Amino acid sequence: EGRLVESGGGFGQAGGSLRLSCSASGFTLDVHAISWFRQAPGQEREGVAWLSSSDGNTHYADCVKGRFTISSDNARNTVYLQMNILSLEETAVYYCAATSDSYWHTRTIDKYEYWGQGTQVTVSS
Repeated sequence: EGRLVESGGGFGQAGGSLRLSCSASGFTLDVHAISWFRQAPGQEREGVAWLSSSDGNTHYADCVKGRFTISSDNARNTVYLQMNILSLEETAVYYCAATSDSYWHTRTIDKYEYWGQGTQVTVSS
């Protein structure tokens, strides 16, 4: 059975950086589109970064464009989210998710086949 596990969350300072990792087991990431979502308390889950497996295209939500970078290491079956210039408002639980590449950069939650358990990111001043 396929599984995703996020790591790398924790405490970060406003203006600082964190890197999240998403490791897959039971399936290979390089035949799926991978996305990062986040959910702040009382808010809906929102997509922030998307990576296509077929051509390596990336897509970002406007609010993170230029600061976040999604990348993959197929040899490690792991996807990363580098987050720079963090703001207080980005405190949230961050999730990675995998779907068929035909749905790459969909924001529709139920199109995703696999979800991680989430990792908490807390940004402080």
